Amino acid sequence: MRVTAKTTVCAGLLALAAGAAQAQRTVPMANGIPVAPTGVADNPLPKGPFTYRTAEQMDIRVEVLARIEYPMALTFLPDRSMLVVTRKGELFQLAPGSNTPRTVAGGPPAVFRGESGASGNWHGYMNVALHPQFASNGLVYISYNKPDGGGRRAAVGRGRWTGSAIEGFSDVWQAPSGAGGLVVMTFGKDGKLFLSGAGGDSQNMSIPGGKILRLNDDGSIPSDNPFARSASADKAIYTLGHRGALALAVHPTTGAVWQTENGPNGGDELNLLEPGANYGWPFVSLGRTYPGPWQRGDRPGHEVFEPPVAYWTPAIAVSGLMFYTGDALPKWKGDVFVGALRTGEIPGTGHLERIVFNENMEELRREILLWDLHQRVRDVKQGPDGYIYLATEQKDGAILRIVPAGSK
Repeated sequence: MRVTAKTTVCAGLLALAAGAAQAQRTVPMANGIPVAPTGVADNPLPKGPFTYRTAEQMDIRVEVLARIEYPMALTFLPDRSMLVVTRKGELFQLAPGSNTPRTVAGGPPAVFRGESGASGNWHGYMNVALHPQFASNGLVYISYNKPDGGGRRAAVGRGRWTGSAIEGFSDVWQAPSGAGGLVVMTFGKDGKLFLSGAGGDSQNMSIPGGKILRLNDDGSIPSDNPFARSASADKAIYTLGHRGALALAVHPTTGAVWQTENGPNGGDELNLLEPGANYGWPFVSLGRTYPGPWQRGDRPGHEVFEPPVAYWTPAIAVSGLMFYTGDALPKWKGDVFVGALRTGEIPGTGHLERIVFNENMEELRREILLWDLHQRVRDVKQGPDGYIYLATEQKDGAILRIVPAGSK
C-alpha cells in the first residue's frame, strides 16, 4: 500500500481512538451499581441565610428555619404551623416563628435503616398529608414502612389531630406482606387519595408495585377507577409502568395529578397521569442501566407508551414536586419546582430546579437553584404565606424557606 499523508492521518486517528478507549477507567461496582464518589458529599449546611440572584431578576433569600435529622416531607396545618415526618419514623410540629420542632405522639411504629442515598436503605415515615376536609374531621395521613417479621411492609394510615397529637391511628392501605419501599401520596380535587404502590413488577396488573393507586379516603376502591371492573387486575390501579415515584402533586387549575419518577442512570421523568395509561417501565426508558448500557438495549424511546412531559439525563434523582401559585415570589408564579437528591450519580449534588412551561405545559427553560448548598432536597411545598419551603433529607437535615431578598 502506498503511504500518503491521508493514510498517515487516518492511522493516527485510529491510534488516538484506541488509546482513548484504553484510557477509560474501570469503575468499581457494588451490587451492580457504580460506587459513588464522595468528594463533594457530606457538606454541613451553614447557619445562613443565603442570598442569590436568579434568572428572572428576582433576588431571593434562603433561611434555615429548623434543623431536623432526615426530614422527608412537610405539610401545613390551618394555624400555619408545620407537620414534618422523618425517615426515622418521627413526627414533628414546627410553630410559626419557631426554630425548635416539637415531637408529636400518636404516629405508627416504623422501621428504617441505612444512610440516605445508600443502596438498600429503608425509610420509616415517608409522606404526610391532610384530608381535604381536615377542618371538620382533623384527619392526618402518613405513609410509612411498618415492621413485618424481620422485614418491612409499606402502608398508609390515618389518625385524628387533637391539636397536639395524633389519636386513633389505623391503616387504610397496606402493600402485600414483605413489599416495602417508598410510598408518596396526595389528595386529588375529587377527594380521592392517590399513592404510589410499593414494590416492583410494574407491568403485573395483579399487584400494586410500580403503579399509582387511587382510593377513597377510607381505603376502599372508587367505582370509577379505570380497572375497577377487571377480574384480574388490582382494582386500585390508576396508572402503571412506573419505576419509582418520589412525589405526587395536583395541578392547581386542571386538577390533573402529576408525578416525579426516578429512572435508572438517567431518564428521570415528570409525568402527567392519565387514568389507565402505561408509562412503559421496564420496557422503555430515557436512561441507562447502572453498568452503562441503555435500559432497553438500544436507542431510548417511548413507542406505544406514555412519554414524560419533562425528563433528566443525567439523572438528578428527582424528588419533591410543586406548582407555584403564590404572590410572594411573583416572577415564579406558574412555574413548576422539583427537588433533586443528587446529580449524575454523585452524592453532594442535590439542589432545587425551576421549570418554566407555556400554557400547553410544554417546557421552555429550567433554572438550577441552591446548587452550592449540596443538600438532598426531598420535599418542596408552598406555604400559606406564599413562600417556598424545602425539606433536606440528610443526617444534618433542615427545613429551609425561600423568601424575596430584602423582606422582613
